[in-house]
Amino acid sequence: MNRLTRWIGRLGSRGPSSPKVDQPRTPPGMRIYAVGDIHGRLDLLDRLHRDIRADMAAHPGRELVVIYLGDYIDRGPDGRGVLEALSGAAARDAVLGATTVHLRGNHEQAMLDFMDHAAGAAAWLEFGGVQTLASYGVETLHPDEPQAVETMARALAAAVPGHHFRFLWSLKTFAVLGGYMFVHAGIRPGVPPDRQALEDLLFIREPFLSYQKRHPHMVVHGHHVVDQPDVRPNRIGIDTGAFATGMLTCLVLDGAERALITT
Repeated sequence: MNRLTRWIGRLGSRGPSSPKVDQPRTPPGMRIYAVGDIHGRLDLLDRLHRDIRADMAAHPGRELVVIYLGDYIDRGPDGRGVLEALSGAAARDAVLGATTVHLRGNHEQAMLDFMDHAAGAAAWLEFGGVQTLASYGVETLHPDEPQAVETMARALAAAVPGHHFRFLWSLKTFAVLGGYMFVHAGIRPGVPPDRQALEDLLFIREPFLSYQKRHPHMVVHGHHVVDQPDVRPNRIGIDTGAFATGMLTCLVLDGAERALITT
């Protein structure tokens, strides 16, 4: 399929010329690009940025916002490269100077926890941390030996550049723009956005995934891997398992319109 695919018909939409009355909208004049879980696939992120820039150039005069939904590291081979692409000197050029919003994923939280108190967060090594260690040039020792775990944590902390640390600590937990709420994992149904627990924003699956009633905002999220973007009346999931599938997904929102850019 084309890299840019309009969601008309296939998702039950009436199309951009006659949206449903209750369909959420972006703020007037704003075009939003929401990027799903990258997981160390710098190659895919570079391709996606190229296609996002092309789409931006085709829509002059819009206020452009790029929102990254978290899980930049782990599982894929180049977590360090992804963090550099998002936080380094060339980061704004990657998206033509658009406003960027970076959300925290559970994997970024796990990395920070590992460096802060390795013994209590060693499980990170089992779900992607080993790949991130390697991307920073840190040797993987015996994860079942407490002293080895401490050694790896100290080596990682020494290898992470200061601007990567600042980026990781600056990550937001959610963003609300117009009729949309952007978050890594999801929300606890019935709880206002500003009262959500951090653990739910980063980790929740149920009861969020099976909840069928409307939320105050349409929730755009990652975290839960799906074969294709999962569009429901109350949420849109765009984690398409890039680290394994090669499919990194970006949801494009403009007014009541929705589109998809994918690698």
